[in-house]
Amino acid sequence: MKKYFSHYRALISLGTPLIIGQIGVVLQNFADTLMIGHHTTVELAAASLVSNIFILGLLMAMGFALCMTPLIGKAYGQGDTDSIGATVKNGLAVNTMAAVVLMTVYTVLYFFLDKLGQPAELLPYVRPYYIINLISIPFVCWVNSLKQLFDATTDTKTPMWILLGGNALNIIGNWMLIYGHCGLPEMGITGAGLSTLFARVTMFVAIALCFAFSARHRIEREAFRSCSVNRSGMRSLITLGTPISLQMGMESGAWSLCSIIVGWIGTNALAGHQIMLTISQLFFQFYYALASAVAIRVSLFHGQHDYTAIRRTAWAGCHLNFMIAIVVSVPVVIFRDSIGMLFTSSPQVAAEVAGAIVPLIVYQFSDGLQCTFSNAMRGLAYVRPAMLVAFLSYFVVSLPWAYVFGISIDGGLVGVWFSFPFGLTIAGLLYYHFYHRRLLQLEANMD
Repeated sequence: MKKYFSHYRALISLGTPLIIGQIGVVLQNFADTLMIGHHTTVELAAASLVSNIFILGLLMAMGFALCMTPLIGKAYGQGDTDSIGATVKNGLAVNTMAAVVLMTVYTVLYFFLDKLGQPAELLPYVRPYYIINLISIPFVCWVNSLKQLFDATTDTKTPMWILLGGNALNIIGNWMLIYGHCGLPEMGITGAGLSTLFARVTMFVAIALCFAFSARHRIEREAFRSCSVNRSGMRSLITLGTPISLQMGMESGAWSLCSIIVGWIGTNALAGHQIMLTISQLFFQFYYALASAVAIRVSLFHGQHDYTAIRRTAWAGCHLNFMIAIVVSVPVVIFRDSIGMLFTSSPQVAAEVAGAIVPLIVYQFSDGLQCTFSNAMRGLAYVRPAMLVAFLSYFVVSLPWAYVFGISIDGGLVGVWFSFPFGLTIAGLLYYHFYHRRLLQLEANMD
């Protein structure tokens, strides 16, 4: 195990700010869910529906930001600052285009919200919250783009502080606008949306100012200013980003479509589903942040053609994620009967949550495995197979079983959640297979 120690230290050092920053993102959702849930259960269900509709598009858009990481990381490993500047500028252009496409699609979808088969009582709350989320899309895309520059050049602390600051603003804004404190009107779910919009705009302004004035990134900033957007650079990012986008979209799409399935079960089940998603996203952010550190380290070693270090980095990341799975699972199992009451005063919703905790714990190791090796593939800029794995794992396996377990055999929310371990296990094994095969090809080409 000694051969992994240096990689453990490097991943922990690089990944800890990523974990803290990603937990900050989850805390924003956690705070929204908790604070809306204590306002009314109907608003919690409405927030669940809107959040799961938007997370699909936002994660797909994130694929066009994440594709910048292997390119910037590889260039950083080679000391090629000109390529870094060009990638950032072209990446911002591509992500602006993605934001425009998303806003167009979601604007059309707005006029069909009443056709989704959801409880009619939700629609008065869904519509204003939906519009506010629609307006915030470009700011999310721009923050994601600039974050890749900081992360891929191993400056993970700057985005961490920006995310934490933005989330603190969001929580304060929630308290003021949801419940009507400090002389402001009580706006409920609409106030939560306005608070989130303000936080996202503020985070974009902050990260743009850091890039514009940071001494550490002076060379990259000069390269950014001296280059121009070009079609070939944008085309390369779109080619690399599309498989990542489709992979993330299908992963998220399974959960979003499951929310619609859960909506057919009832309002209490949908509210419980939102709480479960908040808990599972907290777990996932640990795995994802550490796996992002794996992608960064892999991309650096890829630029240096050090394939032994790539292999050890990926396995070190897998070991650490398995340790995280154990640590986060124990308290949730112990307190599973009372967790739901943190978010809602409804005993029925809390009971739904307690039942769904069991399948959540079952798939934690599979989630850590799939997250680590999909990011190792991304660090190698080998992403095309990932979208096929995601389609098979989530659309061919998880979604049909969610319907069978939840609706056909009347398993309710617990049945829907028992579909996830199957898809995540298949995904983890296939991502490892493709990562290992690609690494063998690279090593063979060196010979």
